[in-house]
Amino acid sequence: MKKIINTLKAPAAIGPYSQAVEVNGTLYISGQLPINPEAGIIDTQDITSQTEQVFKNIAAILMEAGYEFSDVVKSTVFLSDIQNFAGMNEVYKKYYTSACPARSAFAVKDLPLGAFVEIETIAAR
Repeated sequence: MKKIINTLKAPAAIGPYSQAVEVNGTLYISGQLPINPEAGIIDTQDITSQTEQVFKNIAAILMEAGYEFSDVVKSTVFLSDIQNFAGMNEVYKKYYTSACPARSAFAVKDLPLGAFVEIETIAAR
């Protein structure tokens, strides 16, 4: 059975999609941008601060659905510039310290709202 997950502690969807969908013990979190959910905008201008905000948004959705970072099995990282990989990775490794999830990371031409980073997440129990 499909369950839609939404929380006010993460930014609202900026299109016709859900923050997350849970199906059969697997949580699929839509790509999270560094939008501050209280302000409704991207209010940071460097890769480490933007990545921190993305992880705050992911944490809020995981918590709303009853999951933890230890439940994450796959991340997909989209970067507006591959030169930001090291800065993103510095923040990323604070959230995944052991039994890290599978991950892919690559540069894309542009991200919505001029973001430097967007991360999709899949968690399972």
